[in-house]
Amino acid sequence: MLGIAIGIATILGLGLITDGLSESTQNALTEGAADFSVVAVSSGPGQGQGQGGGMQGGPGGSSQQLINQTTVDEIASISGVESVTGVLRSNMFDDSTNSTNQTDQSSTQGPNQASMQMPITILGIDSQNLEMEDVEVTNGTTYSSSDEVIIGKTAANSLNKTIGDSVSISNKSFEVVGIYETGDTMQDGGIIMSLSSLQDLTNNTGKVSFILVKASDSSNANSLAETIENKYSNLTTTTSLSGMQRMNQGLDIINTGAWAVSLLAILIGGIVVVITMVKSVSERTREIGVLKAVGWPKQSVLLMIIAESVVMAVIASVIGIIIGVGCVELLSMTNLIPFIQPAYSATLFLKALIIGILMGIIGGLYPAYRASKLAPTEALRYE
Repeated sequence: MLGIAIGIATILGLGLITDGLSESTQNALTEGAADFSVVAVSSGPGQGQGQGGGMQGGPGGSSQQLINQTTVDEIASISGVESVTGVLRSNMFDDSTNSTNQTDQSSTQGPNQASMQMPITILGIDSQNLEMEDVEVTNGTTYSSSDEVIIGKTAANSLNKTIGDSVSISNKSFEVVGIYETGDTMQDGGIIMSLSSLQDLTNNTGKVSFILVKASDSSNANSLAETIENKYSNLTTTTSLSGMQRMNQGLDIINTGAWAVSLLAILIGGIVVVITMVKSVSERTREIGVLKAVGWPKQSVLLMIIAESVVMAVIASVIGIIIGVGCVELLSMTNLIPFIQPAYSATLFLKALIIGILMGIIGGLYPAYRASKLAPTEALRYE
């Protein structure tokens, strides 16, 4: 029973870890950030089509096609949508930096070069939905009022701004309360403020440039995007296809590896079970010889060994499940498998139990068949 229990514990323990690896990886890749963005069909030049829209596109300006903010609530009510938020995008200048640069440049570069300055991409989004744009505030806090902003790491360096400084946009002063990073240089070169603040600055009340959507199940994101496109003829969805494909390929590789490890665990556990059963029956050769000598038929000997194998396999499987869960929980509590949460499921426990029973039957078949064919005189001479 101990041998079978160890085999089942191996199967269950590795199953919990490999399933947890796949699930934890998928959650890490899809957590927070939006699955796709919704934009107007007749978007103006420069409307970005990166994942989540956002600052991955070029200058939007006032020519971009805007969407009524009421559409955000309508999309939120569609089945399969977990969360949704509207985002407004505009390209503006930091007035204070612009005037300073013009003064400095006019003395060294001439009047034609003095006024040249690249605009800054400004995003307006509710602070509680920043993770949908894959924005992480690494220093300071996020904005909580209409006169506060956060600035990208790249923009903070180029504009020489830090927490507590102010930026002037459209003759209105904003305090920098945080610095954010996204891992993309272009996105980190912008400024983010509340949606209502940017709507007021650009006179676009009740309008958004694009809508970020996160599906309840990321694997159904494509079908959800098609549903939205079919419902709104004036809207289209955009995703980072290469990024999604790489993510899906990565998940497929992880799932394949997890299945291979589970199969290996089943193979190893099965071998342990079969060897254990063969050894158990071979040690009872004399007992079987006595039973046959007193008149037991072959079928009775065969059924007895198989029935005993099943009973022993069931009890050992339960013990193995307890051992497997205990070992995995011990590893989890001691943080020896960080970032991986064991994936408990009724299917996995049922699979371990069925495998244990099958291995018990398979392990008992050969020795039972051999014992049933054994002559009583040979069995009694066995030592």
